Amino acid sequence: MPVRPALPSDLDEIASLIVELATYEQLAHEVAWTRDDLDEALFGDAAVPRVLIAETPSGVTAGFAVYFSTFSTFLGRAGIWLEDLYVRPEHRGLGLGGELLTALRSLTDGRVEWSVLDWNEPAIGFYRSLGANPVDGWTTYRWLPATAHGGPASTA
Repeated sequence: MPVRPALPSDLDEIASLIVELATYEQLAHEVAWTRDDLDEALFGDAAVPRVLIAETPSGVTAGFAVYFSTFSTFLGRAGIWLEDLYVRPEHRGLGLGGELLTALRSLTDGRVEWSVLDWNEPAIGFYRSLGANPVDGWTTYRWLPATAHGGPASTA
């Protein structure tokens, strides 16, 4: 099944995939972009993230990977941060997640890194089956901008 870079014409499918992923992760309340925001972020002149699309042989959008470049000062080379990987439930088990990750792996000789929710055992098992492992000794931090009232924003 083909994996290809996303095009601006994929925007509505990408938006749907993001909402589906957020719902699966019980984080739909965090989706805050407008269609125009998303278009600019993914396809505008200053776009940072990139998107790969996984399609079925009949051309149905089955999943996606959102990623961006990173840099390791220790390795002295660029890598990839995988922000989101999602395959629609009806297309799981067909190897699409593996194809998306293989496509990402082919884009760098540096690190490919991502985080996974602690409770997402199916994803953890899948990642381990590929030979990926958690990074011991590291904790993810998140620093959000202050709210309009000057206080700290939610850490959700």
